[in-house]
Amino acid sequence: MGSAAAAISSSLVQESFEELERQRELITSCTILWKELSDHFSSMERDLQLWSESLRSKRQSLDLSTQRSLDSLHRRELSIDSAVDLALAKVEVRRDAALLALSSPASPLDNNNDTNDLPGKLRSFCTRMDSDAFWDLVVSKRKEVELLRSELPLALADCIDPAKFVMDAISKVFPIDRRAAAAAAAKSPNDFGWACVLILESVVPVLADPELGTARPLVTRSVRERARGMADAWKECLEQRGGVESAKPPDAHTFLQHVVTFGIAAKEDREFYRRLVVSFAWRRQMPRLAVFLGLEDRMADIIEELISKGQQLDAINFAYEAGLQDKFPPVPLLKSFLKDSKKATSSSSEDRNNSGQAVNNGSRKEQSALRSVMKCIEDRKLEAEFPLEGLQKRLENLEKAKVEKKKPSGGGPANKRTRANNGGPMPPAKAGRLTNNAYVSSFPATTAFVRSPSAHAAHPAAAPPYPYDRPAGHGVYGSRSPPAIRDPYAYPTEEVAPAALGASYPSAPMNYPAYCAYNNGLAGYNNGLAPGYQQAYYR
Repeated sequence: MGSAAAAISSSLVQESFEELERQRELITSCTILWKELSDHFSSMERDLQLWSESLRSKRQSLDLSTQRSLDSLHRRELSIDSAVDLALAKVEVRRDAALLALSSPASPLDNNNDTNDLPGKLRSFCTRMDSDAFWDLVVSKRKEVELLRSELPLALADCIDPAKFVMDAISKVFPIDRRAAAAAAAKSPNDFGWACVLILESVVPVLADPELGTARPLVTRSVRERARGMADAWKECLEQRGGVESAKPPDAHTFLQHVVTFGIAAKEDREFYRRLVVSFAWRRQMPRLAVFLGLEDRMADIIEELISKGQQLDAINFAYEAGLQDKFPPVPLLKSFLKDSKKATSSSSEDRNNSGQAVNNGSRKEQSALRSVMKCIEDRKLEAEFPLEGLQKRLENLEKAKVEKKKPSGGGPANKRTRANNGGPMPPAKAGRLTNNAYVSSFPATTAFVRSPSAHAAHPAAAPPYPYDRPAGHGVYGSRSPPAIRDPYAYPTEEVAPAALGASYPSAPMNYPAYCAYNNGLAGYNNGLAPGYQQAYYR
């Protein structure tokens, strides 16, 4: 009986412990579930609070924007009468001046090409509304572009209808090139886009409203419709040519400036404007044009896209124009830009398949990047945050390395056959005729030494850095000798004078080896370097 009771008591105790364990696990599970639910509801509450704050902020921003728009509309309404009266008064004065100019004989300034008379000639053409002569004069003065920039607004102010005059002037090349030599002009690197942009920029202050400024250009409805038609025609031509990717930078810049100048930006075309702005963000005027095109609310996205493409300097310009330099600090972007440029240079120098010209190009790109960053630091007054000393030292080191590479590589004691008339070096006269017995040397072949192809490849600076530094020759000479080329890089002057080397020519005819390094392609034109002939050296 005692043993049975003990067994029953032990079994009850075991079951009790198991039940307690189940209760403990249940309590733990409930606790964990409660904590998860509590965290979930807390997170939802925080999200709702953030969304509420965001909506409140957007509502306040919308209220402010609406208030500003209403105030602007009110100001526009109040300024209409005074602006119209002022415009009419200017038209009267300009009409009288134009009638006087047309009734008087032609001015001698019109046929004078002196740059000092440029302001007078511009004003004369503008007063007479002679858009053809005005255009021809502007495009012929490309070298005086700064003078044009300062004088064009003053001259355009004398036009009876500046907006119509400007559209007449640029209509030769925008939106479609209508010149007789259109095919030849399309291949021109300039394509006169610079002149269109310059004229369109210069007429902006002339068209500005006296009360609201450039926010409301004073153009008539007919002129605005004509400007919109020109913009639509350019867009249609662009679509036929393949879209934004096929646009030329001067053409795209002219189109955007045209839209801004005449105030014809359309909300439905904002995505099209954004694509053009991003595609040509490297142009100096693009950040300001983006603001005037109504892309203020998309500037942050544009900046992030430029950063992702490695255009950090352009992103900095856009950030400053939009007032977002706090959100996109310039110093980290500058450091990232320098890091990317240095990485590209390092990869080019470490790649053995790259030629010496590719390495030089990488070095030049890094130097250009350093100068661009230094210019940006100076323009944005960032010297305190990003000192220039380190960048200047790195730039000097790259320039020194470039100079060292251009120096001729030294060679061992050797004699060279020289010209009799001026002492300059020249290749052997009968280098290719190895099969002619009359020129077979009686000396052992070991007396002649030719620089190995590996040595030539190790010193790419022995050739000029640019292919156009000396005239090109034939790739294969056959049995003829290559032409004599005076090149201080290929033939160092310290190796020319035989007397200084203490050597003498043997009396027997010499066997000049063939130009193996030239024929094997090491110095061919396809690698971007001018050929460097291998000269035979004798003891």
